[in-house]
Amino acid sequence: MSLTKQLKALLLKEIVLEWRSRYALNGILLYVVSTIFVCYLSFRVVAPLTWNALFWIIMLFASVNAVAKSFVQESRGRQLYLYSIASPKAIILSKIIYNTLLMLLLSALAIFFYSLVFKNPLGDPLLYFCSVLLGSISFAVVFTLIAGIAAKANNSGTLMAILSFPVIIPLLMLLIKLSKNAMDGLDRTVSYDEIGVLSLINVMVITVSLLLFPYLWRD
Repeated sequence: MSLTKQLKALLLKEIVLEWRSRYALNGILLYVVSTIFVCYLSFRVVAPLTWNALFWIIMLFASVNAVAKSFVQESRGRQLYLYSIASPKAIILSKIIYNTLLMLLLSALAIFFYSLVFKNPLGDPLLYFCSVLLGSISFAVVFTLIAGIAAKANNSGTLMAILSFPVIIPLLMLLIKLSKNAMDGLDRTVSYDEIGVLSLINVMVITVSLLLFPYLWRD
């Protein structure tokens, strides 16, 4: 079976499993909505800098909850079955694509509800939505790779936190700076460096995933 056909089959499997057990997705959505509502009850009105930082903190923890279960929820028997019918590259790519789609949906709902609760004018809404798009892809790509590495350890939750910290902090700083430029309405040429670095990080992490995951999967 070609890589494209394997990707389609594995992606369909991920969507069907998520649809059958919608408690995971519903739980993440409940977490995002309830966190935003609690923040609203606590702050009512926030400064633009706080508005921006608070949104990315909410999205960071939501993405951890959404993506961390990628490999943890796979039973030993299912992993053995996938090992026998699909290539490691197809498996990791299907996880990345599915988690990216999930994060895009989650981010769209989060920014809609967040903007509805906390009124804050955006100087450049299109650039801000671009930063949310890049952030969703970055969180999905990074946490999928780290979840795959951590799943091979007994204490996967602790290992995932340790491995993700040095990667996610610079990523979060870039996203906050890019979205801050959008909020201030600065010229888009000012943000080209951040967009380029974020795109490069995503490409590098996907490349590392394709090179490293076959060795992890073979273990």
